[in-house]
Amino acid sequence: MKPIVLVHGFWVTPRSWENWIAHYEAKGHRVIAPGYPGFEVEVEALNADPTPIVNVTVPQIIAHLEEQIRALPEPPIIIGHSAGGAFTQILLDHGYGAAGVAMNSAPTEGVRVVPLSQVKSTFPVLKSPGNRHKAVGLTLEQWKYAFTNTFTDEESKALYERYHIPANGGILWGSVLANFQPGHQDTWVDYHNDNRAPLLFVSGSEDHIMPPEIQRSNHKHYKSDTVTEIREYQGYAHLLPAQKGWEQIADEVLDWALRHAR
Repeated sequence: MKPIVLVHGFWVTPRSWENWIAHYEAKGHRVIAPGYPGFEVEVEALNADPTPIVNVTVPQIIAHLEEQIRALPEPPIIIGHSAGGAFTQILLDHGYGAAGVAMNSAPTEGVRVVPLSQVKSTFPVLKSPGNRHKAVGLTLEQWKYAFTNTFTDEESKALYERYHIPANGGILWGSVLANFQPGHQDTWVDYHNDNRAPLLFVSGSEDHIMPPEIQRSNHKHYKSDTVTEIREYQGYAHLLPAQKGWEQIADEVLDWALRHAR
C-alpha cells in the first residue's frame, strides 16, 4: 500500500485533514500530515501565540516536507489543499512523490488569473503592505465567504472554531508579487519537467478563494509529457475536504493517484 502525505494550506493546520487521515488509514495506508515548521502544536496554541506562523517561509516548508517524505519507505501519494496544492506541485517538480493531487490549489508562479472572489477572500491580508510582517486571521464572516460559502452557518462556525488560525501575510504577499519580480520566486515550478510524477488538479465549482479559473489556468501552464489532468466537483467550496460528500472525492482522487503512480 502506497504511503500518503497530506499537505495543509493556510488559515488551517494538519487538523483539517483529520477525517481523511482516518479514512485512508482504514484502507490500510500509512498516512502522515506534516505541519509546517513550528506548527507541531495545536490550533489553540497557534491562535494564542502566532509567532511560528509569522516566522515560517516557503523554502522552510518545502525543506521540511521533503525531509518527511525522504523518511518514508517508498515514494508516496502527495495530496495538497490550497497552499498545500502549490507545495504539492513544487514537491513533484523536485522529484518527490509517486503521484500528486492539488485540491483547490493556490497558483504557482506564472498563473496570473485573479478572479474578483479571490481578491475579496484575500483582502484581509492584502489590504495593507504592513501585513507582510504579520499573521493575519479571518473573522467568522470572512471565513465563511472564503472557505465555507456552501456550508450552513452552524457548520461554518464549528469548523472555524476547530480549524482556523492566522495566515502568514508575507507568504501571501510574496505569491502576489512573484509574477512581477525577476528570477524564480518561492512558488516557481518547471512546467516543462518531463520527469515529475503525474498530477491531478481538483477544483470545487463554488470555491471563492481559489476558484476554478485558477485551477484551469494552472493546469494549462503545464507543457510536459507527464500526465496532468483536472477535475471539477460541482457544488463544493474551498474547504472541500470537510464538506459533505468528501469521502467520494477522497476515494476518487486516491484511485486516480494509485492508477497513475510511478
